[in-house]
Amino acid sequence: MDAGILTLDDFDFRDKTVILRLDINSPIDHRTGQLADDNRIRKSVPTILELSDAGARVVMLAHQGDTEDYRSLVSLVPHAERFTELVGRLVAFVDDIAGPTATERIKTLQSGELLLLNNVRYLTEEVSTFVNFVKLTPSLIGFAEVLPAAGGRLFVDELSALTQVKEDPARPCVYVLGGARIADAFSMMKRILDEGTADHVLTSGLTGEVMLLAQGYQLGRPTERLIHNKGLSSFIDRARELLEHHRDRILYPTDLAVDDGGRKEIALDDLPVGRLLVDIGEQTVRRYTEVIRQAATIFVNGPAGVYEQPVSALGTERLWTTIAEAPGYSVIGGGDSVAAAARFGVRDRMGYVCTSGGGMVRFLSGQALPVVEALRRATRRYQGAGAE
Repeated sequence: MDAGILTLDDFDFRDKTVILRLDINSPIDHRTGQLADDNRIRKSVPTILELSDAGARVVMLAHQGDTEDYRSLVSLVPHAERFTELVGRLVAFVDDIAGPTATERIKTLQSGELLLLNNVRYLTEEVSTFVNFVKLTPSLIGFAEVLPAAGGRLFVDELSALTQVKEDPARPCVYVLGGARIADAFSMMKRILDEGTADHVLTSGLTGEVMLLAQGYQLGRPTERLIHNKGLSSFIDRARELLEHHRDRILYPTDLAVDDGGRKEIALDDLPVGRLLVDIGEQTVRRYTEVIRQAATIFVNGPAGVYEQPVSALGTERLWTTIAEAPGYSVIGGGDSVAAAARFGVRDRMGYVCTSGGGMVRFLSGQALPVVEALRRATRRYQGAGAE
């Protein structure tokens, strides 16, 4: 794929200091404080090794958590330890980002050495609350504006996979959208339905529940209170509008499950219910799996329910297993989606496993990505300057 950006093949890295911006934002086990999934870390290893073997002094920048996910806003010490295990050589760590400690440590690096700085989200300018209210030039692209810049191996692979899904998917193309971060799902749904990219959208999780509310179903006080408290009630009108224009392509649950001292399934006609909805029901699973088996392209973002608990894991496990076994090309993205695939032993059987999160959603929503545009500008500058 020619995306108009430079790659690692375009540079000689020996004895050069390379700033490597990684996305290793990982699910955290909040009981232990340790990494719950290391997929993003694993997929960054080839680029790190390639740079180290080429003689670069590698300085890694990364974020973890955010004000919207504050419990995962933790130090990158576990990430450095996991990198050291996977890379097979020391990944040093410094508890600093842009201060004198980091600066002095970078100066001491030797060719081939690896250094991970601490969580950039510890800088106020990097957290979403600050960015949302104080409009600044995106810091993620700052280095690419002043230094030669290239896309790493993982970046190029993901851009290629997502471009295929977005611009030229094999048909039928099915999107499986669930989870709790329904802003992502609705952002994608409007574009893929309006432009005809998706032949079917299978909704579950809070996304599916909002679709039911938009049609006048009463879900029950616990679930409706959860949706209201999360500030998601505004999506009901958006769901109603999507159903008005694309009802024949949007599938929503026809039964759901609650934890009532064990799994109990509830048909739509038996709603509302006095317990929190935690999963889709078996009837919905059967309907969705039939659509998935016939798809040529399958994009997945967001689990069908609370997959971490046995009582509410059925929907996600069945759908993910079907996707892994389906003949169509599958692309799965989002931290919880990938963690669920690992939990159920099917991650390695998916067609392509994305590490990108918000960037993936924005890309599939039709928005320009500042990083891609910055890399293209850097390429034009580098080529125009007659690079050696």
